[in-house]
Amino acid sequence: MKLLTTLVFALGTLSSHAGNWPNWRGPHFDGSSDETNLPEKFSPTENCLWSFSLPGPAASTPVVWEDSVFLTTTDEPNQKLWGICLDRKTGQERWRREIGTGFRSDDRSTFSGPSPVTDGQRVIFFFGTGDLAAFDFSGKELWKRQIQKEYGNFAFLWGFSSSPVLFNGHLYLQVLQRDTTFESNGTLRGRKDGNNESYLLAMDPASGKEIWRHVRPSDANGESHEAFNTPVPVVREGKTELIVAGGDCLTSHEAATGKEIWRWGTWNPEKISHWRLVPSVVVAQDTVLVCAPKRAPAYAIKTGGSGLLKDDFIAWSSSDEVNSQDVSSDVSTPLYYKGRFYIMNSDRKALSCLEPKTGKMYWEQRMDGVKIESSPTGADGKIYFMDQRGKVTVMEAGDEAKVVYQVDMGGPAEKDIRSSIAAAQGCLFIRTNAALHCIGRKP
Repeated sequence: MKLLTTLVFALGTLSSHAGNWPNWRGPHFDGSSDETNLPEKFSPTENCLWSFSLPGPAASTPVVWEDSVFLTTTDEPNQKLWGICLDRKTGQERWRREIGTGFRSDDRSTFSGPSPVTDGQRVIFFFGTGDLAAFDFSGKELWKRQIQKEYGNFAFLWGFSSSPVLFNGHLYLQVLQRDTTFESNGTLRGRKDGNNESYLLAMDPASGKEIWRHVRPSDANGESHEAFNTPVPVVREGKTELIVAGGDCLTSHEAATGKEIWRWGTWNPEKISHWRLVPSVVVAQDTVLVCAPKRAPAYAIKTGGSGLLKDDFIAWSSSDEVNSQDVSSDVSTPLYYKGRFYIMNSDRKALSCLEPKTGKMYWEQRMDGVKIESSPTGADGKIYFMDQRGKVTVMEAGDEAKVVYQVDMGGPAEKDIRSSIAAAQGCLFIRTNAALHCIGRKP
């Protein structure tokens, strides 16, 4: 693929905090990075080390491991779904592999919503078609699976998007979907030979073979069964749990077996039928932050329970009198960074800073422009996010709202940009629908 701009030179000595961004929410699974010494100002030309032209739009976020950048993308003219590897230092394409075929199943998203994941030995790509494949860093295919063919057709109204997770030698994937088959736009969604099941799947990342599959039922209604987020692993008292949100409830599972440890819910007591869930949870300070959809409140749930949790496990919610009812997110996943939660209200274009233990809101910052559906990223003492036209906003991370920089990174015809910004190896990786930009300090 043609490079828009290629600057080939020694990148110099990177920050001592330079690290990787191995999955869509970064090394800590909370949207934060330990990166420092990032450029204070940048644009498609200023402090842009390279830009790579993309064959199609995607909501996925690139992942970075040392000198390799991996991303998924669509190719609408050819109806292809690609996994691509770039050289981090130069932006040159090392290889691309066709993972599946197709472009989209609706007019709001593409099949390239899930982000890749890597553990430094292999990279794993997943698409909303159900195509799942692993490659080594040289581009050799290690294994490939088709989740829909193996476990039944997906039962989602919109294009399915959940990113795979690698943790402690296991590969995890969640499929939270409707329990009944239905028709949409002339297409049958779901199984033809039985009821649909929502489930968690654990696999061996080396072979792709199933380790366990755990069915996760819920009493949600209709579309409210559907979740487009990603499970989050946490380690408590030496044991790993998976925190999963969807189907109007929050659950914790043993990572080794999938067995459910506890369940809390619901944010939807009226059983509204169209409350699909998009944001993933964020876990910090023994608190699980989950954002209910459709301008409903955010809830902070205490960890450490078992069985069906009562509402006394709610540490706080944004509907409390001391908080703003507008602290909510229908799309963007919140950020935890430097001891604070940051929640982006996608519809109001407002970022809120909250204290995790109490929910105290320090500030709210409204933004001009179009809707924001990317998730905020924390790095170098700052918060980075991008609107649907590619305008990037940089704010200081702290107890006072301060916008320090804004810049347009998207082209004049771009729209519906949803990818989040990755911070790794001393650089920012900013993906619009047309290009991936690597932002870093020039020597």
